[in-house]
Amino acid sequence: MANQSRRAFMRSSMLSLAALPLGAGILSKTAFAQELPRLDPSASNAQALNYVENAADASDHPAYEEGQRCDNCMFFNADNNGCQLFPQHSVEPAGWCQSWVAQG
Repeated sequence: MANQSRRAFMRSSMLSLAALPLGAGILSKTAFAQELPRLDPSASNAQALNYVENAADASDHPAYEEGQRCDNCMFFNADNNGCQLFPQHSVEPAGWCQSWVAQG
């Protein structure tokens, strides 16, 4: 009987160990998709990059070209509207900043 119990323990231990990477992947995906607070255009880091929530408002900026928006920039994360240039904040998908780079 002791061997049966030991086998059952080993089997369940091995199954649990095999399932750990799957569980960690699900948890990390959920953590990265969390909702971020919206970037305030009057914040110092937003002003430093001339961020606007509506790309049309940047039409007079020398670096702006028609069609440039946050949602087609390489720094934009569509899962949570995050931007690599403004960590811990989300940006308006229709927004723009002077560091815009085409998705490649």
